[in-house]
Amino acid sequence: MTDEERGEHSSIRVALLGDTADDVDVAALKKWLERERSLERWVNDNTLRIHERPRAVATGDAGVTMGAGTDIVLVLIGAVTPGLFERVLAATESGVKAWRENRRSVEQGAPPVPEITPHAPPDGRADAPDRDPEAPDSEG
Repeated sequence: MTDEERGEHSSIRVALLGDTADDVDVAALKKWLERERSLERWVNDNTLRIHERPRAVATGDAGVTMGAGTDIVLVLIGAVTPGLFERVLAATESGVKAWRENRRSVEQGAPPVPEITPHAPPDGRADAPDRDPEAPDSEG
């Protein structure tokens, strides 16, 4: 089992909730996020991976899955500073908002309601080196 599978990387979970959410929406949103310019550079340099994952706990009172049964998980690979994590989280939120607006304009009915949940490694580490690799170099 890899660190990624154990949840030992910083990650962001995106769930689509509500009666209108389905696996087609999940696949469409995943593709949208993979092509989102603000996330694309991190995907291309293998700093970020975007996966679909079966929802762990997603049942209502009757034991029926509420919304789509799959979540999207954005996993940051390697050393992650709080600043980088916040930029990826903001880009994810912006991408999800843009996808919802697009879906609203091309399909009937309300788009699913997103739930975006950031996750730090289980021991609370930020997986952070001394400095953000994207910050300007202060050493001259």
